[in-house]
Amino acid sequence: MIRECILCTTAADGEIHFAPIGLIAEGEHLVIAPFRPSRTLDNLRAVPFAVASYTDDPRPFAGLLTDRRDWPRFPARRVPGAVLEAALAHAELAVARVAEDRTRPRFFCRVLHEENHAPFRGFNRARAAVIEAAILATRLDLLPREKIAREIAYLEIAVDKTAGAAEREAWEWLMRRIGPVLAGESP
Repeated sequence: MIRECILCTTAADGEIHFAPIGLIAEGEHLVIAPFRPSRTLDNLRAVPFAVASYTDDPRPFAGLLTDRRDWPRFPARRVPGAVLEAALAHAELAVARVAEDRTRPRFFCRVLHEENHAPFRGFNRARAAVIEAAILATRLDLLPREKIAREIAYLEIAVDKTAGAAEREAWEWLMRRIGPVLAGESP
């Protein structure tokens, strides 16, 4: 099972970095598998802790992929890092071991602390569609344009039918990034 979240890692100099990522639930661990190269990977090697913010607000997922990096946050309680203010819950993680890989090393993490911040008010198809579009936006150079176009067309149905203002804003940010690829430009 993969849990989509906004992951906070910390650089050796203390700089905070947020990135959307799917955490892999594997036994008692949450596994972070960042692609090479990435700031998330570099930060985990320098400071082996992370904070997973679980949010139902799609804007941080879309925003972080479209150069909107300044999200309200507050300090984590037990590890270096920060919690997204929009988090319904968060988990503070410590790297227990690393399985090296040429493409995506796997950081097996123990949960040191978990906290709930706000109630979950139910599912929204548009939010799920934005998350799927955000994942597509990270793979523009890996997938055929036709596949991206088909998936975006399908996801747009859920956005058109069920989106609120936050989902529409996040969708527009992503379409500004994905649109040129659909028009035949390079990512």
